[in-house]
Amino acid sequence: QVQLVESGGGLVQAGGSLRVSCAVSGRMFSNSGVGWFRQAPGKERENVAALRWIGGHTYYGNSMKGRFTISKDNAKNTVYLQMNSLRPEDTGVYYCAAADYLSGSSYNTLGAYDYWGQGTQVIVSS
Repeated sequence: QVQLVESGGGLVQAGGSLRVSCAVSGRMFSNSGVGWFRQAPGKERENVAALRWIGGHTYYGNSMKGRFTISKDNAKNTVYLQMNSLRPEDTGVYYCAAADYLSGSSYNTLGAYDYWGQGTQVIVSS
């Protein structure tokens, strides 16, 4: 069983930056991974970024690459999502999720993830 706790959401002006965190506890395997998803009001949940737990290989959604960076602090078992040049359309609830097995073909698929956090709200004002 894996537990995920997100934090760091809030209100930020367009063009600003924000970092959200995901504290991971429980057993992670060599092929496990952690992803960030977001869900805007009235829209489907979409993948933002993901990384492999061992090795740290990263994956990004097309519209986020270059603005968002996913990283991991091994000592703290925490995964971060640094968001820069934020836009109003980045507003939504940001969820952290963990997959027992993550690959380059599954990282952006909701069904690939086995555990989910409760989400943290990000609001970008224009």
